[in-house]
Amino acid sequence: MSVKEFIYSRNAVYETLRAKRRQVFRLQIAEGVQDKGRLSQIVRLAEERKIPILRVPRSALDKIHINHQGVALEASGYPYADLQDILDLAARRSEPLFVLILDALQDPQNLGTLLRTAEAVGVHGVLLPLAHTAQVTPAVVNASSGASEHMLVAQANLHQAIEKLKEAGAWIVGLEGEPAPGKREQVYGPEKTRLDGPLGLVVGSEGSGMRPLVRQSCDLLMSLPMVGKVESLNAAVAGSVALYLAYLARRT
Repeated sequence: MSVKEFIYSRNAVYETLRAKRRQVFRLQIAEGVQDKGRLSQIVRLAEERKIPILRVPRSALDKIHINHQGVALEASGYPYADLQDILDLAARRSEPLFVLILDALQDPQNLGTLLRTAEAVGVHGVLLPLAHTAQVTPAVVNASSGASEHMLVAQANLHQAIEKLKEAGAWIVGLEGEPAPGKREQVYGPEKTRLDGPLGLVVGSEGSGMRPLVRQSCDLLMSLPMVGKVESLNAAVAGSVALYLAYLARRT
């Protein structure tokens, strides 16, 4: 039997219905909420798909999540893709491969933010490790404002997946916060890094960065220059900045 979960908040529910990638069982709306704006669009999409719509006490939605915004959608679990699906999408679009590789991110908010940025800049797919990582949960769907529903996300052995990306012609760039202690590695700034061709961008975990084997798989390491007093950006912000630098490079 497939896993069921509740998607909550209006943008997340709307994009889940719009993407049509999940099986949907029922839509719950808080009693007394007016069907206008985004909610009217949600109701219209549900009616088009003949999804049962239930008016329930707000307290019932509070049990799902405190930030439900008056709506919750019971749906099947997140539909993960395969690496081949990502490669095929780039080929169908006749675009240089553009993949985001997230090495063991733990925070759902960071994962959601990066999925939202990745979708916005035209990334073909996102790779997550098989373990020791945040999954695409309803909290991540909410944090991404539903962008996760339009994004191909695959779970893979990252070292093996990176080798396949290299075989497909991708250049693997690891985003470096600061050089590892005791190591004299060459770290390049964005101005000296080619980001316009087939690219796999690696973002490490919030605390420890990239794991050694993933780090060693990178063709080069790139760091973002900073002149402020704060030592580093968090994973989601740094990754988003790097994704936009790649987006700009690919456009020119």
